[in-house]
Amino acid sequence: MEKFIITTGKTLDLAIAAALEELKLDRTSVSVEVLEQPKSGFLGFGAQPAKVKVSYEADEPVAVPAAALSSASRSKPKTPKTAEQSKAEIKFEAKPAPAPAPKTETPAAPKVQRTERKPEKKPEAPKPQEPKVVKEYPVAEAGSTEERIEVFVKGLLEHMGSDAVPHAVKSGDDVYNVDLVGNSLGMLIGHRGETLDAIQHLTNYVVNREAGKRARINIDAESYRQKREESLVRLANKVAGKVVRYRRNITLEPMNAYERHVIHAALQDTPDVTTYSTGTEPNRRIVVAYSRYRSTDK
Repeated sequence: MEKFIITTGKTLDLAIAAALEELKLDRTSVSVEVLEQPKSGFLGFGAQPAKVKVSYEADEPVAVPAAALSSASRSKPKTPKTAEQSKAEIKFEAKPAPAPAPKTETPAAPKVQRTERKPEKKPEAPKPQEPKVVKEYPVAEAGSTEERIEVFVKGLLEHMGSDAVPHAVKSGDDVYNVDLVGNSLGMLIGHRGETLDAIQHLTNYVVNREAGKRARINIDAESYRQKREESLVRLANKVAGKVVRYRRNITLEPMNAYERHVIHAALQDTPDVTTYSTGTEPNRRIVVAYSRYRSTDK
C-alpha cells in the first residue's frame, strides 16, 4: 500500500532530507514529486520554501485474532450450599485425623549413570584461500602522454595527502584510462564521486593545455564508476516501474552530466516512459515521465 508525506525546506534537497529523516528510509526507497519550487524573494520578502511529496510503500496492517477463552474462564457458577451440607462439613472437619503410621525408609538402589560418548568431530581442513589477483600495468614510456598523466596526477595526490599511485593506459584513439591504486581511496572518490570528477577535470585541463591533440582521460578508483553505473541502471528501472504503475512523473535527485546520460540511456527503450532534464547546474535533475498520454498530443 502506497503512502506519502509532504515536507518543506529551504531547498529541494533539505525538504527531501527532512522526509527521509522522518521516514527513516533511504533515497532509493521513496519517490519524490516536487509540488513547489523554492523562491528566494526580494530582500527576504516573498520567500517561499520548497515543498515535496514523498511516497513510499507501507505494509498493510494484519488483524490479530482475539485470544481464545481458557477453560477456567468458562467454568459454571457454583450453586449455594444448603444448611445441612454446611453442618455435615463442620462435623467432618471437627473429627481429628488419625496419626500417620511411621514409614520405614528402605535404602535406594544406587543409580548407575550412563555416559554416552559423543563422536569426536574431526577438525575441518582449512579452505585454501584464493590468491588475490594483482593487476599488472605497463610502464609508461619516457615522454609519452601516459607518463605526463601519471606525473601530474601523482603530484596532485601528494598535495592532497594521499600515497595512491596512478597508472595510465591507452585504451583507444586518444582515450586514456587511469587507475588509482593504494589504500584509503574513499577520500579520493568523495561523495558520489565528486572528488574523483574534480581530479579528472583538472587532469584533462592540464594535459590537454600543452598537447597539440586533445586526449580524453578517464580516472577511476576501485572500479567506482562501473559500480555507480550499475547502481544508476537499477535505480532507473525501479523508478520507471513506479512511473508506469502509478502513472505520474518522478523527479530524481541532482546528478552530473555523466550520471544523467546513464539514466537517459537506460530508459530510452522503456515503453510508456520518457526522460528529460530540468533545472540548472549543479542542481540539474532528470524527470522520469509517463508518456502514454503524450502519444495523443499534437
